[in-house]
Formats: sequence, structure tokens, C-alpha cells
Amino acid sequence: MISFITNPIIISVVLLCVLCLCRVNVLLALIISSVAGGLAGHIGINEIMDIFIHGMGANSETALSYILLGAFAASMTHTGLAPVLSMKIASAIKSKKYLLIFILTAIAMLSQNLIPVHIAFIPILIPPLLVIMNELKIDRRAVACGLAFGLKAPYIVIPAGFGLIFQGLIAENMLQNGVEVVKNEIWKYTWILGLGMFIAFLAAIFISYAKPRDYENTQAVITEKEDMHLNKNHYITLLAAVLTLVVQLWTNSLPLGALVGLSVIFGFRAIDHDKMDKLINEGVGLMGYVAFVMLVAAGFAAVMKATGGIESMVNMVTPYMMSSKIIAAILMLVVGLFITMGIGTSFGTIPILAVLYIPICLKLGFSIPSMIIILAAAAALGDAGSPASDTTLGPTAGLNADGQHNHIHDTCIPTFLHYNLALIIFAVISVVIFG
Repeated sequence: MISFITNPIIISVVLLCVLCLCRVNVLLALIISSVAGGLAGHIGINEIMDIFIHGMGANSETALSYILLGAFAASMTHTGLAPVLSMKIASAIKSKKYLLIFILTAIAMLSQNLIPVHIAFIPILIPPLLVIMNELKIDRRAVACGLAFGLKAPYIVIPAGFGLIFQGLIAENMLQNGVEVVKNEIWKYTWILGLGMFIAFLAAIFISYAKPRDYENTQAVITEKEDMHLNKNHYITLLAAVLTLVVQLWTNSLPLGALVGLSVIFGFRAIDHDKMDKLINEGVGLMGYVAFVMLVAAGFAAVMKATGGIESMVNMVTPYMMSSKIIAAILMLVVGLFITMGIGTSFGTIPILAVLYIPICLKLGFSIPSMIIILAAAAALGDAGSPASDTTLGPTAGLNADGQHNHIHDTCIPTFLHYNLALIIFAVISVVIFG
């Protein structure tokens, strides 16, 4: 028990959560937790900082993408396209607050599979809609849960876009560890996890956060009298958005796609060149913080891996797994929760967990469907609720545009409680069903 408590991963993740709950800035909390975890893993302070700094480079492309997409989002506001889109949505929903939440959730789902732009749409679409949400007295925690569901459930369930990558990683790593699985078969079992998340999503919007909540209107109220027609600059911006997507899919480079989009906007003078500096500064303001958190999170993950705490944590709980498949499943899920909360990416967690979990599953006689579900759930656990995950950082970037939405208390805690509990419960039920 003592060795479990002193494990570097446990120390760093618990400290990270405590610091965030005490309203310490996420960036500082990640750095402090990295140092604490590294010291617990008997790594010298200078080596910890070297590993941390070098590890930050792992998320450099993601960070650059967010900065450029933030500038692109700012350009949509400058050309007036974002307010027009918001007015059209507002005119469609009238006073139906649940319809708005479902529309935003559907857009988030499309951003993972059909139009794989991930969280880039959030700072474009959400801020102009905050006035409408305020008028409808929507609890933004419900919207955060909707966006998190849309960002997370599709890659677990749908074999397209980011889902194809996630499910491909599961199949590939199971094969490398002696279990033959066809990639196209993964979704036939992981849909159970998606069902659990969907039930949690409904509980969040209809039960947990259904009561009206008051916010101050800090922006001008959008009225139907305003011009909702698209002009030349709007069409140029839409063309830029399409080209951004095409280039991203063609080159598999989100930064290059965003750069092409910005070039179209400035090249066709949808925005004057003398506003370029202002636009980039606004982009940094919109997404710069998220980008830097992702960089620091990569450094944190590098230190955690260097401590060897992941392997030792699994070795500590392995003796307790041998008595029951149910106990083994619960312990593997809890360990996966801690690892993903610390590393901050479910995709990067799969290779680590597969090496450790598949031999245990084979020894205990888990069926292939149960192995798939345990591995998928253990990797995805913590993605919702982690202070350093883009599943939580993205919704906060949009919902906190007017400074009235707290990242930890209004995004991380609600998404953690609803989705992680749902994943654990439905994964354990699946083990009971499939054996």
C-alpha cells in the first residue's frame, strides 16, 4: 500500500488535481507536479527539467495548429462570418435551449469524423453564441458536457477520421502483443462504451445541469434585425475554410491547412493587410494558452514515462487481479485513468497499456471483445476531466470567452464525473457479458 501511494504517477496526478482544485493555474500545476513526480521517481532536478523541456517538443505541431487556427477563428469574427452563423443558428433554435445543445454536440461529433478539425471550431462558433445561451439561461456546464461528448465518443465508436486512428492503434497494438484483431471489428464492441457516454450526456443536460443559470451579458445582444446575408468577404472566408480542410486532409498537416486558409483571407483582401498583426495577436489570445498547456503537458508526460512509475504501478496491482476478471478489469481501468489523466492523451496511452495489459488478459482468459473494451476504456478514461486534455481545454476556450466559465469547476469536474464513471461501469458490465 505504501509503495502504491509513493508511486511517481500517483503523486504527480493527485498533486495536479489538488493544485487545480485549489485554483492554481494549470500551467504552474503541471510544472510543479512534473517536478514532484520526477523527484519521487529518484530523478535529479536538473535531469527532470531537461526531460521536461525536451518532451515539450512532442506536442509542437499541435501547439502551432492551435495558434494558427486561433488566428483563423479571429478572422471569421473580423469578416463578420461568425456572428452571421450564430444569428442563423439563433433564428433556427428560437427558445429551444436543448436544441442548441444538441446542435453544438452534433457539430463537435462531425469535427472528429466527417470534418476532422477537432477543437478548431469551438473558438469560432461558441463565443458569438454566449449571448443567446445567457438569454436562455443555459448552464454552460451542460454545454461543456455536450462538447466533450462530441469530441470523445466518436473516436471510441465511429471507425472514421480520428476514430479510425484510435481503433487502428488498438488493433495494431493488440496484434503486436499476440492477439489478432481486425481493425474494422473494433467498433462492434466499443459502441457499448459510446452508449454509456450517451446516457451520461443525457443525464448531464436533463438532470445534473438542467436548472437555469444566470450569466451577465458582456456582449451586444444579437437581433434578427441585423443583416444575416452573406457578402463577398464571407464567401472568401468560407472558401478559406474549405481549403483549410482540403489541405489538411491532403497533406495530413493541420498547421499547413490553417496557413493556406489565412493566406486566402489576406490574399483576397477579406481582411486588410494592416490588420494582420492584430489578427495574429487575437489568435494567440484565443488559443495560445491552450497551445502552451499542450506543450507543457507533453513535458509532463515525458517526465512521467522516465520515472518508470507506470510499469511499477501495474506490477503492484497485478497480484490482486488474479482472483477475478471483474477485479482485474476494475484495477486496469483505474490504472488507465491515472495514466491518461497524467499523460493527457488517450491515443498515446494505448501503446503503453497494451504491452502491460494484454499479457494479463491472456493469462486470465479474457475474451477478445473484453480485451478490446478494457483497452479502449482504459485509454480513454481521464481524457474527459484531465486539466491538460484538449477535450476539456477546447470547450473552456469557447465558453470562457467572456470570463464566466471556470476550467476546473465548470468543465473538468462535470466531464470527469459523468464520462469516466460511465466508461468504468459499462466496461465492467461488458466484461461480465463477454467474459
